[in-house]
Amino acid sequence: MLKKKALVAALCAVLLGSVLSGGVPPAPAGEAPPLEGAFADNFTFLTPSVPAPREAFHDLSGNPVRLADFRGRVVLLNFWATWCAPCIREMPSLDQLQAGLGRKGLSVVAVSIDGEGAKAIVPFAERLGLEHIGLYHDFQGALFKAFAVDGIPTTFLIDAHGRIVGGYPGPAEWNSPEAVALIRHYLPGARPKAGAVKTGG
Repeated sequence: MLKKKALVAALCAVLLGSVLSGGVPPAPAGEAPPLEGAFADNFTFLTPSVPAPREAFHDLSGNPVRLADFRGRVVLLNFWATWCAPCIREMPSLDQLQAGLGRKGLSVVAVSIDGEGAKAIVPFAERLGLEHIGLYHDFQGALFKAFAVDGIPTTFLIDAHGRIVGGYPGPAEWNSPEAVALIRHYLPGARPKAGAVKTGG
């Protein structure tokens, strides 16, 4: 419950920041997908949805990246670190989610807050066998602060128009039927339906 309250506060901060910055007006509330299992208790919708922050983070080569670069794709933005035990547990499910839905328009964007950046992330990913997920870092904390994140892991769902749909505090089974049903609802041209994610591809 405390984690969800913190996430609600973070989402409110993002909403307020968007309004104060004079950004794109919030989108009208649309029909939200039904939530089941752990997602019914822990996923929080941001109503109305607002544009994601513009702050840059970096890829493993040190190049700046922004969430706007993924426009046209649904983004599952995950804040994590190599020293975070709950993060380590959920990373394989994020990798499997990307493997299953990447070709359908999903980009799992896993942003590490490790101070060593790629030096810490690359060997970590090799140990866990992460082959599909997009790995990035935010060692300066700009994006982390823009989302007002209070703890990790924390994950935000961003639609294909670059608007924050909502978020999930703490670890989750991102390859579960409940998670897949939620994300499919927002994929371009996809109908929401539950189903196990197949690995590979």
